[in-house]
Amino acid sequence: MKKYYLFILTVFFLAAQSCQVEKPWQPLFNGESLENWDTYLGTPLDGFENLAQAATTEKVFSVVEENGEKLIRISGEVNGSLATRDTFANYHLQLVFKWGEDVYTRRNSGLLYHSFGDFGEALGTWMVNIECQLMHDRLGDTYLMNNTYCETAVKELEDGFLYAKDGEVKKFSEDHNGKGIKKGVDAENPLGEWNTVDLYCVGRTAVHVVNGQTVMVNTNTGIVEGGAIVPLSSGKIQLQSEGAEMFVKSIQVKPIKEIPAEVL
Repeated sequence: MKKYYLFILTVFFLAAQSCQVEKPWQPLFNGESLENWDTYLGTPLDGFENLAQAATTEKVFSVVEENGEKLIRISGEVNGSLATRDTFANYHLQLVFKWGEDVYTRRNSGLLYHSFGDFGEALGTWMVNIECQLMHDRLGDTYLMNNTYCETAVKELEDGFLYAKDGEVKKFSEDHNGKGIKKGVDAENPLGEWNTVDLYCVGRTAVHVVNGQTVMVNTNTGIVEGGAIVPLSSGKIQLQSEGAEMFVKSIQVKPIKEIPAEVL
């Protein structure tokens, strides 16, 4: 009888352990092609209207080989979107990217999350979204496109607001304190080196982590409709073509139930 109870306890223990096993990463880039992604070209870059007229989605978004490794290349010669077909909620996303040598306007792009609607609704090119800024020198900033909304702890500067864990929580949108929030820490690697951006989204909280450092925590994400805040906690992922050449080594996602305490 003791052996029987020991066997039952072992089964329960193993079952409990299996439930706690971390879910595996799901690559969003298969290392070969951009299947399962949608592409869209929008407005031209200022002063580069001729490039927009000649641009094709295949030229702007492509897979290239560098040192024997397949990478996504985003040319940056026209405003455009590379978007997942799937919608994500309650996830940890990891993006590894670096800047190339071709610059048209400035080294600018964004990791756009909670994206919804049609291409072109935001700034003539993108789906409506909340942006984790990838722009050089502003990596990790928040930008709220169209009527998106969040609440963030900040310190007020002469030229805007800076994320600060111990700051005052303020409301942000085009109807509140503005659309932009500056990163709390500059964690960007030098040009030419790879940067790792981790995005944690659970419920209505989103955390931007750059090269292992938390630079932004947004809460109560939503959209402003008729003066009311409608919750926004899921959506598609977009990567921007927006002024400069960019390479993506990997982009992967996995489901999570809570945001790790160490990044909050």
